[in-house]
Amino acid sequence: MTESIQPVASKHLPSFITAPGETDVLMVVMAIILLLFVLMIGVLYFRLHALPERFAHKKVQFEIVCVLALLAMFTHMHIFWIAGLLLALIDFPDFGGLLRRIAGSTEKIAAKEPGVGADEIAAGDMTIIREREVSPKVEGAVTKTRSISSRS
Repeated sequence: MTESIQPVASKHLPSFITAPGETDVLMVVMAIILLLFVLMIGVLYFRLHALPERFAHKKVQFEIVCVLALLAMFTHMHIFWIAGLLLALIDFPDFGGLLRRIAGSTEKIAAKEPGVGADEIAAGDMTIIREREVSPKVEGAVTKTRSISSRS
């Protein structure tokens, strides 16, 4: 079967026009370029969408910003993303660390193990016991006297 071109067509066809039954190389190349472009746009979208989470990393409000970003992504309401971005850019003071230091110092003064609070003391009568610790370095020297409150 001989292939002939339309008699009305020009004798000098461009190189991207293929003969019937052959692979269209230009279409394959453009399909690959389109696929890579869509993939790059998706990666850019997700990186931009994760911007508030990156700003809020290692901050107190990190979890709230993450929830706002997820809400914005699943509901397509940009106000959540803007709120998350603004919340991520604000530096809140870390009162938790300060309060933990105060609690640890108070427990150290009360001679309790750090982290052991009043929850573990059972309800009952309070008795105060005074203990004396003797220094191992000097015989007979008292290093500190502590009062322990316990319930019976």
